[in-house]
Parts: sequence; C-alpha cells; structure tokens
Amino acid sequence: MTTHFDLIAIGGGSGGLAVSQRAAEYGCRVAVIEEARLGGTCVNVGCVPKKVMWYAATLAEHFDMAAGYGFQVTASPVDWGQLKARRDAYIERLNGIYAGNLERKGIQRIEGRASFLDARTVEVDGQQLTAKHIVIAAGGEPMVPTVPGAEYGITSDGFFALEHQPRRVAMVGSGYIAMELGGVFHALGSEVTAVLRRDRALREFDGMLGEQLLVQMQEDGIRVETGCVPAALERVAEGLMLVAEDGRRLGPFDSVVWAIGRRPRSAGLALDAAGVASDAVGFIPVDRYQNTNVEGIYAIGDITGKAALTPVAIAAGRRLADRLFGGMDGRHLDYTDIPTVVFTHPPIGTVGMSETAARARHGDDRIRIYTTKFTPMSWALQSRKVPARMKLVTLLPDERVLGVHVIGEGADEMLQGFAVAVRMGATKRDFDDTVAIHPTSAEELVTLR
Repeated sequence: MTTHFDLIAIGGGSGGLAVSQRAAEYGCRVAVIEEARLGGTCVNVGCVPKKVMWYAATLAEHFDMAAGYGFQVTASPVDWGQLKARRDAYIERLNGIYAGNLERKGIQRIEGRASFLDARTVEVDGQQLTAKHIVIAAGGEPMVPTVPGAEYGITSDGFFALEHQPRRVAMVGSGYIAMELGGVFHALGSEVTAVLRRDRALREFDGMLGEQLLVQMQEDGIRVETGCVPAALERVAEGLMLVAEDGRRLGPFDSVVWAIGRRPRSAGLALDAAGVASDAVGFIPVDRYQNTNVEGIYAIGDITGKAALTPVAIAAGRRLADRLFGGMDGRHLDYTDIPTVVFTHPPIGTVGMSETAARARHGDDRIRIYTTKFTPMSWALQSRKVPARMKLVTLLPDERVLGVHVIGEGADEMLQGFAVAVRMGATKRDFDDTVAIHPTSAEELVTLR
C-alpha cells in the first residue's frame, strides 16, 4: 500500500522539522521520516548539549575568578556523571517537545531509514510513500580517519556519550568542534593536547581569530601540537598513544577525540534511483532555491555542504515551504553574511568577509582594516588576564563594513546585533555615529580609530 503526501521530509533534524512544520501551517499533508531521535545533530549531539557543557566550563572559570572579587570559594571537581544525567534529561525533554509539535500540527512521524524508489517514491521498512515534493534533510555525521587503530578514538558523538571525565585527552582537529570540546575538557579539569595537521586553528575564519585562540589556549595550559598528521592510534598499558607521520608519539591519553570534519549522511538514500546528483563526498548540490537537479526534490541543511549551521537549515527550510506552499515566489535564503559563534574560551563571534577574502575580492587598495586589543573589565581585578581582540573589515570609499570579527568575553551575544548592521550595509561612519554603551566590550566596535 502506498501513502501519498504533499511533502515528505527525509530527516527529523532542524531543517526537516522546519520545512515540515511550515508546510503543515499552510495546510499541507506532511510526513517526517527519521530513524533516530527527533532534533537531529543539533539537539542530540551538537549545539544544544555542547552549550550545556560550555556553560559548565564557563562556571568553572568563574569559580577561579571569584577570589579576585573577594569571595573565598573552593570549587570541587565537576561531577561528570551528574552533569551528563541532567544534560541528557534536558535533551530527552526536547525530544518530547518536538514529537508533541509534530502531533499538534498533524504531521505524520515515520521512524526508519528512507531510500528512494524513484523521483516521487521513498520506502521505509517496506512501506512506500509518495509526494509531489520531497526534501532531503538527512544531515551529516563525524568523520573518522583511515589510520590503524582509529577505532580506539571517539568522535563528537562519543564525547556526549562519555560516562566519566577522561583525565588526559587529545583533541585531533583544528575546526570549531575540536576547539570547543577541547576548551570544555580543559576548563573542567582534563589535561588537553590539541593536535593540528597544520599551524593554524579555525582556518575558515579570519586569521586573527584562530591566531589569538591558539595563543590563549597555550597560555591557559593546553598543549598545542602543530603540523601533526596522525598515522596511527595505539593502545598500550598506560592508555592510548597517538603516532604522527613525522614520528612523534603523543600520549598516553585516556581518550582521543577525532574532530577532523563531517560528511553527509547520504549513503543508503538510493539517490541514483531518483536521479539525484551528488558529489564525490556525497553532498547534494542545490541552487539558490534548494532545488536539486531533479524537479520536486530539494535538499537543505548539512547534506548540501553549505554553511552547516542549525539556523541556516531552519531558515532554508522555512523559506522553501514559503515558496512552495505560501505563494512567495522567489523566496529563498541568502547565504551571504551569515553570522556564527564558536563557543571556545573565550568565545568567538564573526560575520561577513575575512580580511583575506576581502582583499582577494576587492584588492588591497580598497580595503581598510580597524583593529583593537584590550582586556575586558571583568578581568581588571584578576592577576590572570584574558584579552579580547576585534577587527572591522571595511570597503572604500565609503567604508562599508564587510566583516566583523571578535574574540573575547561576550562575543557570542554581541554579534547578533552587529550582524543586522552588516546585512543592512552599515558603514564605519554608521558605527561611529552610534552612541557607545559604557562600560562594555561591545562599545569598542563603535569607537575604533
């Protein structure tokens, strides 16, 4: 028996849920297919539980700062098991909320792994479903290197499954996941070694951000190994030894976390049966309207390889439903100037073009850079200082702001408003003409000279 829908979403993560619920609000008959827990990576093994751990790590840092303000506080080591139990219970409540939302909106939830039979039909555990519109929102998953002993390590998924806090940790990778989780481990008391293939962290961001982050990590006591390409992971009596291609042997460690990138979860979808094109890695190319090469089949979120961020998947999904069912012809997501935050210690906020990208596009003579480095006031009474750095990238002649890049306390919260300004085409003069809020770190961005 075949069941027909107006729209089928393959994947119950951020993108799949967003497009499904918006379509249902337009009166469509909708199905969501998900083989695991609702909410996808973000809710279950991504940004939400990560932010909980970041809050715990930040609280530990604040305990260390308390003496500078006259408090006699002695913090006990974190009870990792209790923290995990409370975090997991919170995530489970969110799973229930998502399920309830689907039920209230009349969206049929189908548990299982979907695969295409043709361009209008998918199969889930022998059940056939058809729809005029099918959205692929299957998400992504962590990559593991193909080196001997790689199975002894864990990924970011494994991080959230840890029942006990490892004392000695190697974080392999230079992207935001490696930097974030390494910072959490360190702040909560683990001995952390950051293992980078090259000499920079956060290579896709403005160079200032990764540079300052590595400096701060080392000052905080995190060991940083650069130019270190893993060749093998060995289990020895004392723990795990990471062997590099150049012969370095790092360890022993209690846990090695692979944070070397993510790949699309397109395997098993039988894209060929529907004629849907994918690249060599498995990402599904789409146009500005999220269309694949097959009419009536769309892709959103991490599986497209474009800006793998939860709000991006949500925004793309809602706009797609608006266009298909809401009468909003031409409605689509603009992928330029997308703000993002890296929850490191200190946090990073960035929006717009990096200095390197701006110079490459517009030429050195048309770019003017404004920078500052200072110590936020919260550190004024501390013997330890954690500086902040900021950069504005502007385009002459009117100094339109192309990029805002911040590393420092509060960067995570201040960037949202500045992202609005960048998208509206604000100039350096607009920033200068805005009265500063004092005393804050954010005021530095409107007082740069």
